[in-house]
Amino acid sequence: MTTPASRLNFSTAMPVFSTLRWLTGCAVALVLIPAVSHADDTPIRFQLDWRFEGPSAPFLMAAEKGYFAEEGLDVQIDSGSGSAGAINRVASGAYEMGFGDLNALVEFLAENPDGPGIQGVYIVYDGTPAAVFARKESGIESPADLAGKTIAAPAFDTGYRAWGVFAAANDMEADAVEWQNVDPTLRETLLTRGDVDAITGFYFTSLLNLEERGMSEDELTIMPFPDYGVPLYGNAIIASESFAESNPDAVQGFLRAFNRALGETIADPEAAIEYVKNRDGLIDVEMETRRLKLALESVVDTPDARENGVGGVDETRLQEAIQLVADAYDLPSVPSPDQVFNANYLPPQEERMLFSAEDE
Repeated sequence: MTTPASRLNFSTAMPVFSTLRWLTGCAVALVLIPAVSHADDTPIRFQLDWRFEGPSAPFLMAAEKGYFAEEGLDVQIDSGSGSAGAINRVASGAYEMGFGDLNALVEFLAENPDGPGIQGVYIVYDGTPAAVFARKESGIESPADLAGKTIAAPAFDTGYRAWGVFAAANDMEADAVEWQNVDPTLRETLLTRGDVDAITGFYFTSLLNLEERGMSEDELTIMPFPDYGVPLYGNAIIASESFAESNPDAVQGFLRAFNRALGETIADPEAAIEYVKNRDGLIDVEMETRRLKLALESVVDTPDARENGVGGVDETRLQEAIQLVADAYDLPSVPSPDQVFNANYLPPQEERMLFSAEDE
């Protein structure tokens, strides 16, 4: 808030006590003001993959608590409408960095070999959140039981796009099921009404949507892709290659700040969700806290993350995942691991050990 000029006109008639009290108040106010950007801070426009929901907590925390500002960054965080949109906006130069599905990034790079370079720089979801949700009353208890059944999903859904990977990993023919491509707002409703036998969707999104529509977890057979032999990575922080090369310190600083906030989010999800509420006061705090916890438990806290730290990739697994996506999506080319992910901007491994190693 700008102080009126009259407040700055110290009169010799002003009592000394009043002057000291005013100065003390100003000093306290300055301490309480959140970190603000400075003229020489590097601006970064950051595009989320979706709305301001539980999983966006560490990004919003890093901004509000001044972690980005401490790194000399002026970060603008905007909600999104899907991974493809986030990737396209970074590619267009509208945003310098974003958050999106690494498999969608593989697809973009394969279809735009001469386009602007975009790379993953920090893996947030160590496994894809894609999952199959099936009605138990349809007699579905395993992947084999899906044969001859109807599954609904949006055309852009990772579970739908990577269905061939799931099918192959579970000794199924990819065409053994019938698909209905539907609007994402109808997907869970169709399952609860019994219009389809199963759906695919992000685990921590579709489960809550189904429960909100009156379908309990006990009525469902849930098959998360990572638990059924699918080694794909999930969402990653992505960056424009040209921006990263011109501003390596900024990208490193962004990842340090995010990593710091992610550690605090893992330690106290209930406190972290407040930063989402501060950005969108209309959220259901209880639901978004649960969504955040489900995301952390299912795709962030993994054996690999516990052993090697969050954020990085296993080179062999990444190469396998890229080839699986290329085959499943019928891509015109296969990007190299170096095109897809750049580990040079990551914080040191010891700073990324956010989980305790599992007991022997």
